[in-house]
Amino acid sequence: MNYKIDNIPSKELAKGITGKYVHSENMTIGFVNIDKGSVLPDHSHFHEQTTQIISGKLEMTIDGKKQILEPGSITIIPSNAVHGAYALTDCVVTDIFHPVREDYK
Repeated sequence: MNYKIDNIPSKELAKGITGKYVHSENMTIGFVNIDKGSVLPDHSHFHEQTTQIISGKLEMTIDGKKQILEPGSITIIPSNAVHGAYALTDCVVTDIFHPVREDYK
């Protein structure tokens, strides 16, 4: 199946954070825009997740370990790991979740 990202409806995840999501049988792919200064509160879920930075600078904390992610960075968030983020600049990221995020459909 072929998707045009511009035609996918946006979902607000938190103030200043919006994503567009595509779902396969086994995973969800998110194309996420994050405004500078936005906070993704600490949370966890049973899904494994990767976050790849396309543009910008994102401070991410995973299980208490803080890291700065920049373009070309990708991080793996294990299942049930507590994680959150703070946008140091405007950011564009790609998130991949396994299994499918039914709550993002």
